Amino acid sequence: MAEVITMPRLSDTMTEGKVAKWHKKVGDTVNEGDILAEIETDKAVQDFESEIKGTLLYIGVEEGNGAPVDSVLAIIGEQGEDISALKEGDNSDDKKDNEIPEDFKTEKENTAVETSEPVEKETDHEETSATEIPEGVEVVTMPRLSDTMTEGKVAKWHKNVGDTVKEGDILAEIETDKAVQDFEAETTGTLLHQGVAEGEAAPVDSVLAIIGPEGTDVSGVLSGGKKKEETKKEPQKKAEETEKSETVQQQDSTLPGDRIAISPLAKKMAKEKGIDISSIQGSGENGRIVRKDIENYQPSTKSAFSETAASSPKAAQPAMNFVQGEDSETPNSQIRTIIAKRLSESKFTAPHYYLIIEVNMDKAIQARKEINSLPDTRISFNDMIIKATAMALRKHPQVNSSWKEDRIVHHGNINVGVAVAVPDGLVVPVLKNTDQMNYTQISAAVKDMAGRAKYKGLKANEMEGSTFSVSNLGMFGIDTFTSIINQPNSAILSVGAIVEKPIVKDGQIVVGNTMKLSMACDHRVVDGATGAEFLQTLRTYLEQPLTLLL
Repeated sequence: MAEVITMPRLSDTMTEGKVAKWHKKVGDTVNEGDILAEIETDKAVQDFESEIKGTLLYIGVEEGNGAPVDSVLAIIGEQGEDISALKEGDNSDDKKDNEIPEDFKTEKENTAVETSEPVEKETDHEETSATEIPEGVEVVTMPRLSDTMTEGKVAKWHKNVGDTVKEGDILAEIETDKAVQDFEAETTGTLLHQGVAEGEAAPVDSVLAIIGPEGTDVSGVLSGGKKKEETKKEPQKKAEETEKSETVQQQDSTLPGDRIAISPLAKKMAKEKGIDISSIQGSGENGRIVRKDIENYQPSTKSAFSETAASSPKAAQPAMNFVQGEDSETPNSQIRTIIAKRLSESKFTAPHYYLIIEVNMDKAIQARKEINSLPDTRISFNDMIIKATAMALRKHPQVNSSWKEDRIVHHGNINVGVAVAVPDGLVVPVLKNTDQMNYTQISAAVKDMAGRAKYKGLKANEMEGSTFSVSNLGMFGIDTFTSIINQPNSAILSVGAIVEKPIVKDGQIVVGNTMKLSMACDHRVVDGATGAEFLQTLRTYLEQPLTLLL
């Protein structure tokens, strides 16, 4: 009897797994102990062994895709066994015992399409349910470049339609919710189709591009598998039809009778920006308005207000002394969109509360001065705060924890995320095992990642796995502020500027240097007393730097 194999939970924090590689394919014999697949979790890639013996009848998660824990990963049973009820949840008994599952039919049809002529199903219907993919053609989908990625944005295409693509060539730059990464081609051929325009986003697994032999007609693939009227064409005729298809895609999308020629993308951009296309002179073929015409459009210095005033009976009245500005819009980047979503989720799901302390930084200033007097050494106050925070987390593990719906996860490693401002918003590179790093290592790592963050050079794994976060606006002269928790962390520390002011010391008013720290806490994990004790330890480390050595 067939058995359903579900996506395993390979770590305490794992909520979904990604199939990095299948070691078996449908129809293969599986023995107990055989490696079925390689599963990528939130921490590592692990071999997943089969616990039963039989034939692999169904694969529920394609290679490179992810799925939630406990979802159907595969089905193993006897060769030819009907598994439709297991896949569809149908317990009816009216299916034939010898019925071949639909997935086997599709598998056979697809194989036949790739190797020879399409196989006709034994039915009176003329339509085919399988997508017809010409021989040698590869459909490239939007990759999942991080565990939390749901859609990707094409920041830049490195290949245009018609260009030759070799395996390993950079096809495009994909902007995820965390970084911009080069995406390499895994096949050789000609770029036949771009499924996502540069600057636009699309869901994971949607069509990104199509690569295949030059001149191949991929209209059947793009139309979702509609049966082509002609499957065999002379090379010259095929090339002519391909050229015609590309021309149609670029032509004007306006209604009959509209004399303004404009590409679909340009029309969409003009609508979003509120631009009157009748005022634009197109630079494309036969005066067609194209994308660059919209991007380079400069409004007339004569505003609509002045034109209306000129035609009004009151136009002779004295003009008011002001310059009328124009609204402008900037499309949200993928990073900013995800930041907005996650901060909103954090603010409205985690019960935030805030604790604020003031720290005397006189001894920290002196300690930094002495450290920086050493050859080839230069650390910042931020580096000292990060180190002190990591050491305080070691003494208060409850703050280094995360909330789950049915449990609290106490993290074994201390990984401090450091908020870095970038043009698109905010990113949080992570210092792994921060408590084991010295000042110099922290300083070098922060400078390196902050520098690369500004140019979108961080890798996705460099922004994953934080257990606590630090945000510092002191260098901008901000005395005190509060932050939104960077989930799944349970707290975030906000660092203000060091301010010189009068303080009371040994009963006397003297000039001192103080700094305010505020910590936003998730009350589900960190109680008030726990947060207060953590801040007391942190204050001790900063006011008495030598205690970090104890």
